[in-house]
Amino acid sequence: MDDDLGRRVTRHAVVIGGSLAGMLAARVLAEHAEKVTVVERDRFPEGPETRPGVPQGRHLHVLIAGGQQALDELLPGFIQELRELGAPKVGVPEDMVQWQDGQWFRRTPATAHFYTGPRPQLEWLVRQRVLADPRIELVDGTETVGLTGDSARVRGVRLRERGAGAGKETRTLAADLVVDASGRSTKAADWLAGIGAEAPHEETLDTGLAYGTRVYRTTAQDTDTDARGYYVVPNPTQVYGGVVLPLGDGRHLVTLSGLRGDEPPSEDGAFEEYAKRLPHPVISDWLARAEPESPVYGFRRTANIRRRYDRPGRRPAGFLATGDALCAFNPIYGQGMAVAALSAVALRRALADPRRTPTTRVVQRALLDASKPAWDISAGADKKMPGATGDAVKPAPLDKVVGWYLRRVQARSAGDPVVGTPFRAALNLTAPLTGVFAPSVARAVLFGPVAETPVEPPLRREG
Repeated sequence: MDDDLGRRVTRHAVVIGGSLAGMLAARVLAEHAEKVTVVERDRFPEGPETRPGVPQGRHLHVLIAGGQQALDELLPGFIQELRELGAPKVGVPEDMVQWQDGQWFRRTPATAHFYTGPRPQLEWLVRQRVLADPRIELVDGTETVGLTGDSARVRGVRLRERGAGAGKETRTLAADLVVDASGRSTKAADWLAGIGAEAPHEETLDTGLAYGTRVYRTTAQDTDTDARGYYVVPNPTQVYGGVVLPLGDGRHLVTLSGLRGDEPPSEDGAFEEYAKRLPHPVISDWLARAEPESPVYGFRRTANIRRRYDRPGRRPAGFLATGDALCAFNPIYGQGMAVAALSAVALRRALADPRRTPTTRVVQRALLDASKPAWDISAGADKKMPGATGDAVKPAPLDKVVGWYLRRVQARSAGDPVVGTPFRAALNLTAPLTGVFAPSVARAVLFGPVAETPVEPPLRREG
């Protein structure tokens, strides 16, 4: 059987899902294929507007540094275009008032930056850039209802116009490669079963975290602070979280979070009252000075889910999964958009690697590896939360030792730049977490004291 994707996708590739992950995968596949078809269930809006297929579209999104680098590699000049659209740029720790584990972070000069503009704005810009390629065709308003082929090889997809009903006629679209980028609600298990193949095992870890988001407008410059945002980070002993970040034009997104059974309410006044559960009133005080500009939008589907296509099973050649269809994270960590872009970079490198034949198994492994650092951060933190459920909750053999060390890292990252800089690089997916084990960092972590941190919220930058 010929399973060299580098040769096979020179004819036609189909991407299921016009998400960020799907569009960026299409961008890469167009370098190898005569034609790429993106099949999307939604009908895309003409401008940067929310759509039903992105249930988190109204919530807070940040594009961390790892995602910025990957997007500029895939779509040169992208970050400059995003900046020109007005997406705010926030430096950490300099621009943020942050509380975590009982400490306020020092606001030392920024060692990382992220962008906080609306998710629909970023998606629209990606869509404009990708669909400008004449090799890429969009088929929207269309559902994927199955695969064609058999357990040895996928040969296409079965499609149906959205809203046509389960009994309506389907059509077949032949393909040499099918990429599932349909998100965390993927139906791939059913599609694979329909051609006699096996679905991958799903690893899950669910803290029951739920959050609510609301847009606020500030009408006057707050002269008491030069902070651009606020962040109260939940932990196992303090389970409430709160974030305030700029959207631009005087608007901010505010997200409050809690665990199952104690979710942020959506009623007027009750949302602001819920903010008083945070361990400090800094966000509650900010809300008292701002005007709400939208309803409260809730979100509950925050489980970490990883689909293990890398493990043995009866699975066909010519079928790949990427984005949330492969590995979905608790959104509170802000990694999803970055991982979508990093996965597309991994796809490009795997298909072009002269050292290895890019088989389905090899390329799928590269995609999983691209998501692993974010999984280790998200799942590693979430398994410590009270009430966490799922088969990924069980600690690994080294978790106890590594966890002890990382707790020391976290305690020192708030006040010591020697520790905080490599730790932030790992959280921003620009460097591996192994950076916090470098000799100079390890000395500070193992033998150095916990540096002094502000007693009250640091409303001004240092220096």
